Amino acid sequence: MKIFNSRQAVHNYLNELRASGNSIGFVPTMGALHAGHLSLIKLARQKSDVIVCSIFVNPTQFNDKKDLENYPRPVEDDIRKLEEVKCDVLFIPGVAEMYNSTEKWNIELGNLDKILEGKIRPGHYQGVTQIVKKLFDTINPHYAFFGQKDYQQFMVISYMVKKLRVKIKLVLCPIIRESDGLAMSSRNIYLSPPDRKNALALYKALSKVVELYKTKTIAQIIKEVNSFLKSAPGIELEYFEIFNAKSFEAVTSKRSASLIALVAAKVGSIRIIDNMILK
Repeated sequence: MKIFNSRQAVHNYLNELRASGNSIGFVPTMGALHAGHLSLIKLARQKSDVIVCSIFVNPTQFNDKKDLENYPRPVEDDIRKLEEVKCDVLFIPGVAEMYNSTEKWNIELGNLDKILEGKIRPGHYQGVTQIVKKLFDTINPHYAFFGQKDYQQFMVISYMVKKLRVKIKLVLCPIIRESDGLAMSSRNIYLSPPDRKNALALYKALSKVVELYKTKTIAQIIKEVNSFLKSAPGIELEYFEIFNAKSFEAVTSKRSASLIALVAAKVGSIRIIDNMILK
């Protein structure tokens, strides 16, 4: 695996590979890699000749400076994991390589940055789109792979790609879960044993949605699942919603072709998000 810290160096290297007819698959991450990230690398291998992973803890998408400071950065362990799954290129820049002090960024995102995660974390998706556009410009991939767990983020990036006419195919990849159903996340390591147990309420709630969906209305499902989560020990519910998976708007009926149930909660001091697509 080749490792680059310079935008120009990795850009030039990958351009040579593109010119030779190789397709480039890109997996952007903030590190602290787990099986969910590695599944993206494996899926990228199925579609691409050359697999590029980036590790960059992006300061502009953090609302809380303490959260930024505490974000895990096990770089050596991440490198080992990427080598094990045969990633070809790792781009791991410093902050000064990606940003200068004078630049500004603002992109209109419709309603996507005003609801759910956007409402709770104002400015977050401006930071996400800012860094993803920089990474896309640097790597210039044919495909970019994102996990379903951050579904709203995928919708935001899809919106940006369409708006700015970026010629990259985005690929949504399934959520990878622990054996008990908890969605894998870099922040899970901070859950205490009791909080780890309590966090399973989110997966149980989503599983409950799938069962209720067979016989209940959307309003009934929302009422029952909200009641379940609000009474679950150790759960501080932030939202539970059922949206149209394509328009990313709240629904009141099952007539939409594709629906997604989304949930976010604090468990102890850790925020957890999860979702499930309803067939």
